[in-house]
This record gives sequence, C-alpha cells and structure tokens, in this order.
Amino acid sequence: MEWLTAPFEAAFVQRALWAGILVSAICALAGTWVVLRGMAFLGDAMSHGLLPGVAVAALLGGNLLVGAVVSAAVMTAGVTALGRTPRLSQDTGIGLLFVGMLSLGVIIVSRSQSFAVDLTGFLFGDVLAVRSGDLALLGAALLLALAVSVLGHRAFLALAFDERKARTLGLRPRLAHAVLLGLLALAIVASFHLVGTLLVLGLLIAPPAAALPWARGVGGVMVLAAALGTAATIGGLLLSWHLSTAAGATVSALAVGLFFLSHLASALLHGRRVRRDGSTVRGASFTTHAATTRPNET
Repeated sequence: MEWLTAPFEAAFVQRALWAGILVSAICALAGTWVVLRGMAFLGDAMSHGLLPGVAVAALLGGNLLVGAVVSAAVMTAGVTALGRTPRLSQDTGIGLLFVGMLSLGVIIVSRSQSFAVDLTGFLFGDVLAVRSGDLALLGAALLLALAVSVLGHRAFLALAFDERKARTLGLRPRLAHAVLLGLLALAIVASFHLVGTLLVLGLLIAPPAAALPWARGVGGVMVLAAALGTAATIGGLLLSWHLSTAAGATVSALAVGLFFLSHLASALLHGRRVRRDGSTVRGASFTTHAATTRPNET
C-alpha cells in the first residue's frame, strides 16, 4: 500500500492529482464532441496555435494563461471565418492556420536573444508545478465548460450527426460550431500546463474514444471519459514518481494505453458473444445508436 500512497503525501503531487481530475473532466466534455465529429486534426492545430500568445506573454513577463487564451481566441475566430469560405476546404484552412501560428510563435521566440521562453514546459507540460491558483482557474474553467455543454447539448448533438436537420430545427449550426470551437479552445488552454501542447490530445481524445464501446449515450461517454482520464492521471503520477519519468507524458501515454485496452476488450467481448449466440450483438456500437437517434430523443 505504501507504493500507492507514498507519492500522494507530497503536497505538489496532491495538487497535480486535483489538476488532472479537473482537466480530465473538462477534456471529457469537449473531447466527446471532438471524437464524434472527427475533429482531431482541428484539436491538434489549435493546441499548437497557442505558441505565439504564450511566447509573447513569456517575453513580456506576463501571465502565460492570458497569452494562451488570446491565441486560442484568434485560432477559433480564424477557423470559423475560413470555414465560411466556399472555395476553401476546412482542412486546408485549418492547416494554414496551424502552420502560420506555429511559425509566428517560433519567429517570436527566435527574436529573443536570451530565448527566455521555456519551450520544454510549453510543449510537454509540467504537471508537478501546478499551484493552488491554477486549481482555482481549472475549477472555474470546468464550471464554464459544464454550462456550455448543458446549454448547447441539443445543438451539438444535431450538429454532430445531421447538420441539415440541425438547420431545419432552427438550431443555428454555424453558431453551434463556433461555440463548440470555443469549448475546445477552453479545454486545450486548461490542459496545456498539465501535459503540454504536444500531448494534450492524449487527454482530449483518448478517454472519450476509449469510452465509446461501453456507453449508450453522449452523457455516458462524457462520464466514463472523465473517469478514464482520472485513472490515467492517478496511474501516470504513480508511475512517474516510481520510475522517474516525465509526469505529463506518462499521464498522456497511459490514457492512450487505456484506449487500446478498451477497444481490445470490446473486440474480445463482442467475439465471444457472437460465438455464443451465433449472431451479432445488439447495440454493439454507440455511434450507430447515436446516429439514428433524433436530437430531441437524447
């Protein structure tokens, strides 16, 4: 038992644990829609697009979180605007913004003679450096993410599975998409200090994707994803403590590992049921169920 409890006797590990739990919940709320809508590339682009704002904030001695928020707002506005350009595909616009923002960030860093920006912490995170003030901000971010998710649930659901029907129902899919981008930006900004921009997709995508085979609705995916993210945080901090590995990377890697274990277990269970019953398992896929469910029925 000491192997399990000793790391969490340290105050900084306790703060890292609470930060991981809060971030897991935020990422579950946003990441579920990212997975259902196939927006992983957008999430990756937005996470890397934080670099210019963070670099400027660091060079000016300001708050890195404020810089990240500004960059996230610019990326959100840019993706929304380019998405309305009829002759330009969404992937092309996202890719151009991704490269442009990342290049701008590198240019800003390279102009500093002292290279004062800690790129290692920005890219890979520093979960063990979380302070009490950071926990308060994460708590506020979780409340905001929860409010957006509850208020926009019906519009997000319709947008995810049938955009034309969302328009017919008067749910304003363009506005819903913009709000969803804001929710994604919130999750990324809240997470980058924990696992860094290169690894944020581990907590944003892996837990919801791992939850898909076992949940029957969007709410179930979110709850299970938050639980899996929390498990990855606890396991990652334990392994990092005892193996002297990078904490953020260990948490992210464990989240991805849980994804593969989840789908492997689901495939094995499905195979056993097929052999036992001689037929396909009823309701084997959440996505099929959700795609055939009308928004006002979920």
